[in-house]
Amino acid sequence: MRRWLSLAIAIIVVLGILYVVRTRPDETPGAAPALAGAPPSADALSRGEYLARAADCAACHTRQEGAAYAGGVAFKLPFGTLYSTNITPDRDTGIGGWSDEEFVHAVRDGIAPGGHALYPVFPYTSYTALSREDVLAIKQYLFSLPPVHAPARPNELSFPYSQRWAIGLWKAAFFKSQRFVADPARGEGWNRGAYLATALGHCGECHTPRNAAYALESGRQFAGAEQQGWRAYNISADATAGIGAWSEADLTTYLKTGHAQGHGSAGGPMAEAIEYSLQYLADADTAALVTYLRSVPAQSGEGAIRVERAPRPALASTVISPAANESDEPGAKLFAGACAGCHSWNGQGLESGYAALLGARSVNDARGANVTQAILNGTGSSAAGAGEALMPGFGAAYSNAEIAELGNFVIAHFGGTPGQITAAEVERRRSL
Repeated sequence: MRRWLSLAIAIIVVLGILYVVRTRPDETPGAAPALAGAPPSADALSRGEYLARAADCAACHTRQEGAAYAGGVAFKLPFGTLYSTNITPDRDTGIGGWSDEEFVHAVRDGIAPGGHALYPVFPYTSYTALSREDVLAIKQYLFSLPPVHAPARPNELSFPYSQRWAIGLWKAAFFKSQRFVADPARGEGWNRGAYLATALGHCGECHTPRNAAYALESGRQFAGAEQQGWRAYNISADATAGIGAWSEADLTTYLKTGHAQGHGSAGGPMAEAIEYSLQYLADADTAALVTYLRSVPAQSGEGAIRVERAPRPALASTVISPAANESDEPGAKLFAGACAGCHSWNGQGLESGYAALLGARSVNDARGANVTQAILNGTGSSAAGAGEALMPGFGAAYSNAEIAELGNFVIAHFGGTPGQITAAEVERRRSL
């Protein structure tokens, strides 16, 4: 017993030392590239607002029907539910009493005032690469907002995840405090895109798989993952599983508007990222982001989705009627009653291209994660050019079995592959 206790203490000491070493501030001067939309010469508040939008702060800290940046957004994870906090300048319940050093330490190292360890749902694992100047510009903008009194909602975590002291051990194993360093072998645009994707925009926090300890898997950057019940698709340069076959114009349009012809429309958290953040990027910054994404090493592997560009059932249908052999299927009848009026039987969409389903990865995913979520909860975007491209949820109107039937029909009809959605899976996703 003594030997085991000594070993445990030694491991904790080593991890503690490693944690201190890995979180030692690394201030590399002039490492972060200036964004086209936030040059150093810009008005301080305008620059901070642009950077806060690029960092997508509002999406995580603004609850539906709640005050902007007042927190309360629920993040449901395998080990419980975390709630985002108030980042308005209210001194009692927000960040109004934080100093510059405290704010920088929280954003880049995950340590709030008083040594309060932050869970890595807050993406400091990406924000650690931000420059001090950019972090303080964001702070200046947040402090210009109206203060909102909104006490933090207690997290609901199971043991041992409820023990904050354990975050230090997690950080010792999986986190290193370090700043972005430009690659001199790459151009200015590529480096700006890398800074946007890996630090400020933190794309990997949703699009990179996580291990059993909820840390991003090294070597699988942007290979795709599931977050909050929605599948964040592979955005590496793989031509089949990722975005390697997308044109620059398609990627640009998708990031700006949430839709690209022949590729479908964004839904769930991705639609929020475009609505709150990506649509506001300067054109030069969007171009830089596209340049970087197209350079990310291809990732395929398990779960890769192959998009069927010419699914026979949809091609055999017209705008107003399905293929002859489909009309009596239970899923087809449900689609006729709730979906055909917007999406059309041939998948081209009616009234808006945002309703087009042909080419969308969601309807080519046999497991149907995003199809199920969209049917249950609805989805949509208010991005530029989209207007209010919103789909209502049907979770209260249909049973689990009916939603499974409808989802599997959509996947078979528009993706040309049998769907694998079950009533039990729909029931599980209702709670996500």
